[in-house]
Amino acid sequence: MLFVPDSGPRHVPDGDAIFATGWTTVRSVSEMPQVKGEKCYLIQGYESYHAPKDLVDATWRAPLHKIVVAKWLVELGRELGCPELTYIPNAIDHRRYRILRPIEGRPRQVSMVFSSSQVKGSTDGIEAMRIARERFPDLKVVLFGTSPARSAIPEWAEYFQNPPQEYIIDKIYNNSQVFVGSSWMEGFSLPQAEAAACGCSVATTDSLGVREYIEHGVTGLLSPIKDPAALAENICRLLNDEALRVQLATACNRLISTFNWEHSADLFENFLCRVMENKKSSNEPVLSSAVSDN
Repeated sequence: MLFVPDSGPRHVPDGDAIFATGWTTVRSVSEMPQVKGEKCYLIQGYESYHAPKDLVDATWRAPLHKIVVAKWLVELGRELGCPELTYIPNAIDHRRYRILRPIEGRPRQVSMVFSSSQVKGSTDGIEAMRIARERFPDLKVVLFGTSPARSAIPEWAEYFQNPPQEYIIDKIYNNSQVFVGSSWMEGFSLPQAEAAACGCSVATTDSLGVREYIEHGVTGLLSPIKDPAALAENICRLLNDEALRVQLATACNRLISTFNWEHSADLFENFLCRVMENKKSSNEPVLSSAVSDN
């Protein structure tokens, strides 16, 4: 990775393609000289929670070749008047995120990512687990994240700040019966996917991105956003029904195995090849990428 003082063209090497990876960098990429590469936009979520909606929406309509990481973003793009999107899902490194402890017979532990960002809904998740502990007093709650805000963590929960990934995989994901998602909106929602790859059952809010791999009652349990009581009910349902927990965790683990980097890398390579063909045939971007579910 090359870190630069600003995103001006003098700090960016010439290349075949250049990507904006968030709404704040779309203008810089759009104004780059053509020698910096074909102008592309990797859309990883809908950033209206973090910026004025009209400004975010305008970046979607910018004349860039666009990738989205989830099918709900494809539908959103159509609503915003930019149907020319290429769908390339996020993926999991299954060599790292894998089952190390059988799904059956795991200790009564639930885990969740904690964040001080309001849109992550961590206070909702904590309230849901507090309710669950009333029914299951022996329930162990493990939280992890990057936030130093230890005062926001209740005394009955363990919190690990910036734990190594191997610790998360081995001691948190693989020791948990249930992984909890509490976000209000996610582009794809990687933590739930990682946890599922490690054999957790998933009780999560319907933050849109989780629909890539969570179907209610089939691969996990969904509840409305900002509703801790409903989330708690789903957590308790999984803790109380071992057969259901194992069934959903197994089904989600099987599905998430199809989200692999080899497949996503192939799709990305195909996208770049199409972009470069466009570059050869025209000086103007030709936004004709097909939405693909493959």
